[in-house]
Amino acid sequence: MSTSGLRFVPVLSLCLLATTPAWAQQASAPAAPLVATKPLIASPVTGDDKKEIVLMSVALQPSGAVPMHTHPGDCVGSVIEGTVELLVEGQPPRRVAAGDTYANPRGKVHGFRNAGDAPARLLNSLVVDKGAPRVQPVPAPAARP
Repeated sequence: MSTSGLRFVPVLSLCLLATTPAWAQQASAPAAPLVATKPLIASPVTGDDKKEIVLMSVALQPSGAVPMHTHPGDCVGSVIEGTVELLVEGQPPRRVAAGDTYANPRGKVHGFRNAGDAPARLLNSLVVDKGAPRVQPVPAPAARP
């Protein structure tokens, strides 16, 4: 076998890899989570060493929902992309679209769900007790018989 024949095999392998259908490559990719949260920055509050300000990014895929929860402080935010329903205990759901804002005071039980067919992104600012869990889940009410 000639040397040029040996070089042909790797080149052929690269050509086959480059022509692999996109669906075959996607099949092995993990599915995106329905909800993803990410703290962007945490900073002390000037004059109050017991509090911190946290800027959080929240991404909700279609049919994604943030379960009911509270914060150890105030939460104000804005929808950056898409439309969500803001669920606040004791209130009817409120639709919040890109550019709209909302506020949830300390201890107010609330959650979100994507109300559209496209991803939704939120930007939340929390002013919370330093060192406390920033999100405190609230158990779902027990089903009634």
